[in-house]
Amino acid sequence: MNWSIATTAIALLVLGNLAASLSDVAVKMLEGGIATFQYVFLRQLLSVLIIFPFWFQQNKAQRALTARGITSLRAFLIIIGSGCMMIAITHLPLATANAIFYAAPLLMLPLSVLLLKEIPPWGKTLSTMIGFIGVLIVLRPSQFHWAGYFALGTAITLALFNLLARKLPPQQTIVTTLFWTSLISLPITALLAYLTWQPISGQQLALVTTSAALILIYNGLAVKAYKAAPAGQIALAEYSGLVFVVLIGVWGFNEIPDSKTALGILLIIIPLLPLKELIQRRKNK
Repeated sequence: MNWSIATTAIALLVLGNLAASLSDVAVKMLEGGIATFQYVFLRQLLSVLIIFPFWFQQNKAQRALTARGITSLRAFLIIIGSGCMMIAITHLPLATANAIFYAAPLLMLPLSVLLLKEIPPWGKTLSTMIGFIGVLIVLRPSQFHWAGYFALGTAITLALFNLLARKLPPQQTIVTTLFWTSLISLPITALLAYLTWQPISGQQLALVTTSAALILIYNGLAVKAYKAAPAGQIALAEYSGLVFVVLIGVWGFNEIPDSKTALGILLIIIPLLPLKELIQRRKNK
């Protein structure tokens, strides 16, 4: 099967969002047992250790940092977004926090116009709006919690983080991008972690390690996807993580979706499917 560039990028984002959803579960299982910036520092340190062997295996030219400003800005966004994410997930139900996180694709449409001068087609804009309506139907938060503002902070930083991936030079490999982004974030997070440090158990360290590995997978796939296709064409795929969160709730926490939730999931999934390409292939047979 020959997939278009946009369809391939969407598939990468779907896989990345599965990893991100599992990372959120690992953070939720911490139950606020470690300080916010302690978590962020440990996650970034572990990310550097995990990615270092892959980065070091490259030749000297591939290891070089060629976009210092953009990479540093993305590292700063990771610090803010990760801190906001941990606070939101700790104090909100997992599904409610993710509902706000998945405002990121909606934010990416106007941001892509403002920052990248990309004009998304009206069909993509409409599909994104339908997907966001699905988010609201699935989650239906019963009340707004103050931690929701931190979830919104995560959504904004995530949208900017992914859009800036398109500003990275094509010769800079994904491994190099992940390595330098994580490394640059360490000095600030180390200082903030030192000021709030508290004892950590082996189980907590294992959960942080799991979260770090999974979020690395998401970041790598997201960089590849957003460098391959315009944000306006693929951002809707970010909603797939919401579906994964609902499925994890059913399997792990016995949270059975009701009819309204099922409707919301359909509103999210249907616009995500490459229906035009599937119809075109059927006509060509």
